[in-house]
Amino acid sequence: EKAYSEVMAEARSKKILDTNAAMVSRVKRITNNLITKTPAIRSDAVSWPWEVHVLTVDEENAWCMPHGKMAIYSGLINNRKLTDAEIAQVMAHEISHALREHSREQASRQQTTGIFAGILGAVGQAYGITAANEIASLGADVGFNLPFSRTHETEADLLGMELAARAGYNPDAASSLWDKMLSSGNAGTPQFLSSHPSPENRKATLQANAVKVRDLYNASAKK
Repeated sequence: EKAYSEVMAEARSKKILDTNAAMVSRVKRITNNLITKTPAIRSDAVSWPWEVHVLTVDEENAWCMPHGKMAIYSGLINNRKLTDAEIAQVMAHEISHALREHSREQASRQQTTGIFAGILGAVGQAYGITAANEIASLGADVGFNLPFSRTHETEADLLGMELAARAGYNPDAASSLWDKMLSSGNAGTPQFLSSHPSPENRKATLQANAVKVRDLYNASAKK
């Protein structure tokens, strides 16, 4: 909460906090719809101090801190011309990270792999291997940290699509969102060295799983 307050205070001082009333209203409406459905995934989330703001910057980003402290950047909405359903997919993905406490898991994982890397480095140095510490660090990243992060991202993608469907947002928006991301033509970092799955694989996984949440979306749309 302290970190979030500091970020928002800095944004306010730079006059980039909630500058577009219509966009802020739109984002709050969408996130409120998502928040009302979080108890289906995590019962205590209904009592979290949820909060969302829009930062007026050209960067394309969004995030949700533990216990529901959220932000989305205007650049993502404007540059990609996101629909309400696509904004819902973005925010539901970020909310899912918080619901599953991925930040806590990742911190614990990094502490463990730091010990692992230190052991590898010490063994390498004992046997005279050049740059043993650097190799050990890379080995820990490739073998542990990065794949674990990709697991988090895939879980947040699928859980986010479910949450959005429960809130009445078409799950097909998950793949259309990635169509827009891929339209930039940026190939990005190879998947095996990235904390995020490749956009192509991400889209394919979402498309394959959309059918699993379609009944939730249809039931919500009828209400």
